Amino acid sequence: MRDIKRVNRSKEEAKISYNKMSKWYDLLSGRSEKRFRDVGLQKLNIQEGEKVLEIGFGTGHCTLSLARSVGDTGKTYGLDLSEGMLKITTSRIEKAGLSEKVDLQCGDALNLPYSEFYFDAVFMSFTLELFDTPEIPIVLEQCKRVLKKGGRICVVAMSKEEKQGPMVKLYEWLHEKFPNYIDCRPIFVRQSLESAHFKIVNTTRMSFLGLDVEVVLANKTGEQKDKP
Repeated sequence: MRDIKRVNRSKEEAKISYNKMSKWYDLLSGRSEKRFRDVGLQKLNIQEGEKVLEIGFGTGHCTLSLARSVGDTGKTYGLDLSEGMLKITTSRIEKAGLSEKVDLQCGDALNLPYSEFYFDAVFMSFTLELFDTPEIPIVLEQCKRVLKKGGRICVVAMSKEEKQGPMVKLYEWLHEKFPNYIDCRPIFVRQSLESAHFKIVNTTRMSFLGLDVEVVLANKTGEQKDKP
């Protein structure tokens, strides 16, 4: 894969960092990420009765939206590395009265604890770029494994696809010097999905403070699953 900065912190360090950050995450990043997440949710277009997996659910805003979209006959599943994030999202789901529609657990997307061909859709928002460069193909292969034939995946991530300006170089420098605070970095979103043999459906390019963000929808093998 082309030049993507490595992630210079361990999973345990990441877990500790996000546990500490969980109480303040919405204040730090919640509003700034919302418009990108919303585009991703719109692209994924979850239907009633579907089973959807969110990897890296954070404080649960997207989880809540997904749980409402699946209706009474579907279910939303979530996986996150942080126990702190799990606690906050569980509380949010309980207050909304949606606990029966949601199954949350802590874990690592390098080894998804779900059966193959189980999900209609997978959603990741500002999560894939947290994984170290050699781990990204593994995560996407795991997503392929648990998706049904023709299932869809939507990835919202910081992107290196376009010409890189000074803000990207500054951000990558900060990521190298302070990996426990700036733990994500721009990645090649579409290329990563294509290398994992997903078929790109469409891409929306956005920006935030000089940093490119891509919202990419793709299908497993590009085939639409049969209607039940």
